[in-house]
Amino acid sequence: MTEAQKQRLERQLWNIANELRGKMDADEFRDYILGFIFYKYLSEKQYLFANKLLETEEVTDYQLITDADDLEAIREESLEKLGYFLKPEELFSTIAARGNVKVDEDDEETAGNFILEDLQAILNAIEQSTMGNDSEDDFNKLFEDIDLASTKLGRSPSARNTLIAKVLAHLDQIDFQLDQVDADVLGDAYEYLIGQFASGAGKKAGEFYTPQQVSKVLAKIVTLGKTKVKSAYDPACGSGSLLLRIAKEAEVGSFYGQELNRTTYNLARMNMILHDVHFSRFDIQQEDTLEEPQHIMERFEAVVANPPFSARWKGSDNPLNETDDRFSIYGRIAPSSKADFAFVQHMIHQLADNGTAAIVLPHGVLFRGAAEGTIREYIIKEQNYLDAVIGLPPNLFYGTSIPACILVLKKCRVHDGDILFIDASRDFEKQGNQNFLTDDHVAKIVETYEKRETVERYAYLAPMAEVIENKYNLNIPRYVDSFEEEDPVDIAETTASLQAIEEKMHETDAKIASFCAELGIPSPFNS
Repeated sequence: MTEAQKQRLERQLWNIANELRGKMDADEFRDYILGFIFYKYLSEKQYLFANKLLETEEVTDYQLITDADDLEAIREESLEKLGYFLKPEELFSTIAARGNVKVDEDDEETAGNFILEDLQAILNAIEQSTMGNDSEDDFNKLFEDIDLASTKLGRSPSARNTLIAKVLAHLDQIDFQLDQVDADVLGDAYEYLIGQFASGAGKKAGEFYTPQQVSKVLAKIVTLGKTKVKSAYDPACGSGSLLLRIAKEAEVGSFYGQELNRTTYNLARMNMILHDVHFSRFDIQQEDTLEEPQHIMERFEAVVANPPFSARWKGSDNPLNETDDRFSIYGRIAPSSKADFAFVQHMIHQLADNGTAAIVLPHGVLFRGAAEGTIREYIIKEQNYLDAVIGLPPNLFYGTSIPACILVLKKCRVHDGDILFIDASRDFEKQGNQNFLTDDHVAKIVETYEKRETVERYAYLAPMAEVIENKYNLNIPRYVDSFEEEDPVDIAETTASLQAIEEKMHETDAKIASFCAELGIPSPFNS
């Protein structure tokens, strides 16, 4: 598939989402359209897999199979290889045809049969097919956010049925070409849709999506110098996009993530499967990472996160945190009003000795005092884990315009006598109301981090003694002088310019006065 074809697929999917959602908010319709795309993907994957098994049989089209023994054999193979099973009558194209919505060349639809109950039963059947299988946790309640009885879809069952049948009919017109293209093509289109929904979701977008270019910076840094990483982990994984970005930079053995929001957790699991990550290679859990960590015994080679900025957590209000190995050694507990350093401590705890962590945080973590100052000092002075501080431009993230920074952490630092500071805050382009990083901006950040050299007005390699002298304050302007001198002013030239303007003003005043005299009205310049 060419880049143009991929972009056309993205536009087709977005147009369907945008045109058919009616009056529903984009972030509400997101769960339906992404869920149905996922169902279509599972269906086409099942169809192709079954047809492969039937190549040597008398009946080679899965949709025509009726023999119970053949279906059972396909079911067993499907559960082992795909992790789920769909009967021929449960395939996407079958239910879409049953809806009997005809889409003609003028894009006019005619509604047909009532399919909502059948569709709900199919979505339930997909989940139930995994019960007792290794994939059960990955599919459990995966479609729970698709509420086909919601009045947001229409006031009456008939209206809801018409809308859903239209969505299925339009999606059925699109060939995902799963047997012809790289799995990332559809996965990238899915990512595109998630990004489009994020751009219109305002503050809510920060809960599930990190802008692609920021994800690229994090992924490139944690995989620098590596072609393979054993494991990747995101303790605030949202839709899973940041984790999946790592796989574009290096081969990833297993993906691990945790997400508090139930809807976003479902989206992350769908995103993994749709990117053709086998169910045995990812473990996404739903729970509060700081209070109920689900992978606490694991250590990860690549750790990334964009946690909610300055979120509230229980902090010292939970006595267990005082003895928790993640927090207890630092002397202070991160304040309950700001969980930023609690996430940093958690990621340090989960980081493998040969790993790298990169975390997006608000600038306050660089200089705030009290408990956070104590924790920051311990990380630098006692652990010596802080490898770099990278300042990002403002207004990059959905839901907040404040500038953020990236902390890069390593347990076994090669350059343990200094900390690299990069000020990339002025390198961005505008796209509507949002700022974004170009590929050149991303490359500049990563190359500067890799070379680890001082660059005038952009980067500074600070000796540890200087950081200590600054009392472990990491505010970037203390280290990177980004002040740019203004061009010198030519006083004589400026004076001549002002005199010329003054003369021009007198000439204009005289003309106005003469016009007033001709009209027989007082001049505005007469006192």
